[in-house]
Amino acid sequence: MSRQLHLNVNILNAGVFGGSWRFPGTDGLASYGIEHYTSIAKRAEKAKLDAVFLADGPLLDPSIRNRTGNNLEPTTVLATVAAQTERIGLIGTLSSSYNDPDEIARRLGDLDYISDGRFGWNVVTTAGPVAARNFGRDDEPDHALRYRRAATLVERVVASWAARTEHMSPQGRPVVVQAGGSSDGKKLASRVGEVIFSAEQDIDKARAFRSELRDGAEQFGRNPDEIVVLPGLSTVLGSTEAEARERRALLDSLLPDAYARARLAAQLGFSLDGLADDEPIPAELLRDPDVAGGSQTFYRVVRDIIERENPTLRQLLTKLSGGGGHRIVVGTPEQVADDIERWFRHGAADGFNVMPDVLPSGFDDFADHVVPELQRRGLFRTDYEDTTLRGHLGLGLPDAPASADFRLVSAG
Repeated sequence: MSRQLHLNVNILNAGVFGGSWRFPGTDGLASYGIEHYTSIAKRAEKAKLDAVFLADGPLLDPSIRNRTGNNLEPTTVLATVAAQTERIGLIGTLSSSYNDPDEIARRLGDLDYISDGRFGWNVVTTAGPVAARNFGRDDEPDHALRYRRAATLVERVVASWAARTEHMSPQGRPVVVQAGGSSDGKKLASRVGEVIFSAEQDIDKARAFRSELRDGAEQFGRNPDEIVVLPGLSTVLGSTEAEARERRALLDSLLPDAYARARLAAQLGFSLDGLADDEPIPAELLRDPDVAGGSQTFYRVVRDIIERENPTLRQLLTKLSGGGGHRIVVGTPEQVADDIERWFRHGAADGFNVMPDVLPSGFDDFADHVVPELQRRGLFRTDYEDTTLRGHLGLGLPDAPASADFRLVSAG
């Protein structure tokens, strides 16, 4: 069989756009109830997607004043989703900075077992001072320290899974998922990641990123063909291009300005107070990405946009639309499928972590119209051929670390 796409759906509260919860006909509080997640997961399974994905952070997010948040803990949600689905993969985000490896190994290993081998762990190092304060710390741990801890913690967890003699799933152990565009993040991905989320905006940079990860994996003695790279992709669909653009314009008009500014300020690491809406962000305020705190991945994305397009502050806020920096494609189902196919055939992606503009309506449009178009082109499965997440992704079971005797670096 020829190489085929992999597709996940990111169930991100009411949608990736900052104003999605205000979109007409949308229940802005749906993400506080389990039915929101189970219904989208069932729809994703019907469309034969690889997995549903849940983002999360161990924090009480102050942005709740301006938009709804992710309000249910991922493994709790995914255990319920597992009971109501049969084939769809289940990927949950849990922090390597603020979790104990032995507890996380048991919890995620058990979830993989009861779901019959459908679980994947998205490892995040949890940037930002809000999470740190939630754990009684004054500020976030140093970037390099977070990634050293993450590498050791993941290897310890994987070794624990490999040592299980009972309650093992059909896929052997959960799939390790990771995201990170920083130098440290790419090293971690090459060392332990099996599915890699990225936030590339440019097709050639995305291809270079994928090649770099595959080369890095080979240097760690791994098979580069068993790394699946999935850039984030936000979709805004319409039956015509004009209709799609009207939907995007409405979403932009619904974006709470305070939320958009606070999110951008957090990404850039400095206050936007006093900056004029109709002028570009001063270049002298931008730092080298490798010395930036917080999420270096999204800092790089935003800085690249600033350097490439020189937008005014207002134009930048609108371009990002409160969505964090993932690429946004606006158009008809055929146009979105064209874009997906171009990136896939160019070697820039093995598939996509799809982030619909509004949930559930944006995903319904994607499942009803984009997926059939991709199937018609022979790019995406028409039925599942396996029962596990590893099977959907075409991943084998890599060797576990030789020893579980790892010294864990403290993030405190």
